[in-house]
Parts: sequence; C-alpha cells; structure tokens
Amino acid sequence: MINLIRLELFKTYAKWRTYIGFIAVGVLIPAIMWIMWIEGGKFIQYQLRTLQADFFITGNIFNGWVIAQIIMNGLWIHVPALIALVAGDQLSGEATAGTFRLVLIRPVSRTRFLNAKYVTTLIYTLSLVVAIALLSIVLGLWIFGSGDLIAIDPREGITILPESLLFSRFLLAYALAAWSMFVVASLAFFISSIVENAIGPIITTMVVIVIFLIISNLPVESVEEIKPWLFTTHMNIWQQAFRDPIDWERIMNSSLALGANCVVFYSATLIIFKQKDILS
Repeated sequence: MINLIRLELFKTYAKWRTYIGFIAVGVLIPAIMWIMWIEGGKFIQYQLRTLQADFFITGNIFNGWVIAQIIMNGLWIHVPALIALVAGDQLSGEATAGTFRLVLIRPVSRTRFLNAKYVTTLIYTLSLVVAIALLSIVLGLWIFGSGDLIAIDPREGITILPESLLFSRFLLAYALAAWSMFVVASLAFFISSIVENAIGPIITTMVVIVIFLIISNLPVESVEEIKPWLFTTHMNIWQQAFRDPIDWERIMNSSLALGANCVVFYSATLIIFKQKDILS
C-alpha cells in the first residue's frame, strides 16, 4: 500500500496542473500583503472605529497575525477550485489518458488502487493548506510584525486574542480548514469516478458548492432543517479557533459532520469504481 501511495504521489506531483494551486497562492498572498501595506491599516481602523470611541487601543493592531486571518477569510472562497483541479483529475485523468487497463493489469485490487488515489488526494490537499499557512504567517510576521489579534466577525462580534495564544489558535484554525477542504477533495474525487474528462469534476464540484452555500446562507425557515446536512454549513468551522472561549462542542459536531461527508463520498466512489467497466 505504501509503495502504491508513493507511486501515486510521484504521478500527481509530476503533473504541471498540480502546481497551479501553489503558484496561485504564491502570487496572490504576497499581492494581498502588498495592497495591505500600501493601505496602511485603514481597513482595520475603519472596522474598529466604534470600539475606538469607547476604548483606548494600543500596540501593533495591524500585524502579521491579523493579515493572516484576513487572508484566511478571503482565500477559502477560492481554494476549493484549486483543490478540485487536482482531486477531480485523479480518476478522470486516467480515463482520459486511457491508462486504466494498463494500471489495473497489475496484481493490485481496485480497492487498494482507489485507496492510494484517495490518500494521495488528501495529501495534496493538506500540502496546499500548509503552503497557505506558512506563506501567510511567515511572510505576514516578517512584513507587518507581531502583536495581538483583533478578530472581527459580523455575527460573532469582535474578539481580542493575546499574542501568546495565537500560534496554537492558528494551528487549530488551519487544521480545521484542512479538514473542511478534505470534503471538497472527496466530492471532486467522487465526481471524478463518474465522468471521463478532467474538466467535468472541477465545474461540477464548484457548482455543487455554490448551490449548497446559497442554501446554507438563506435566512428562510423552510431550509433550516436541511442546513445541518449540508457540508457547506460546517466548512467555516475553522473560524471557531478565533473565538473566546472556543466552542468545542460546535467544533466537534461540525468535524463529525464533515467527516461523515468524506466517508459518504468515498464509499460512493468505491462502489462505482468497483463496478466500473474499464474499456480503455
């Protein structure tokens, strides 16, 4: 199994499209920080204007931790497309290239082959999240310095976290973000087992996410019972890492819901793939 995973990792990271996501975040994150540097913290001051009227705020409130948190809020809207670009190519790419029969002629069961593909997909997803984390935090702290974090949420209000807590909080946030992105990868992987072209899984995954997001954010009572079953309802669970106190029960419930979605998507993929008639 380990050798299979190594082989799939080599195949995945040998493709140029695998690096599109890394190139995208490698260009976008520095560009955002450059804009923030020019902007000079006016964005933060504008959001804190009400708080500054009642409290005297000192210290470096426009720091690398704040920038990293702002980047997290914005990038996770676009990261699913970067993940689907690779996850959606895992099976459909083999079908398009006509290499399924060549690969499966080896004495390896379809289940083990699919397991290796799926683990590779999750490893890629995790590596992209780690790249975003390192680039955001390291570059942010280098350019803007350190300080306390003022987390602003329209629904939850304003939370001020001391600098001493921020490393562990961001570690938790990125871990939860990776967990939520595993669902996106699992969805794209599932769709990849149905179609035989690399574009279909990417488009379909994003369409499903957009539809689910719209339903998740509809302020309508008729869909309230549906929302807990949609994975998009739980994808922003990483934001709980910046609350004080942390709502561990909510994190646990959302994590279980996201994990259940991964199991459902992979189980469906396994059933389809084992019954799939490989013709090329």
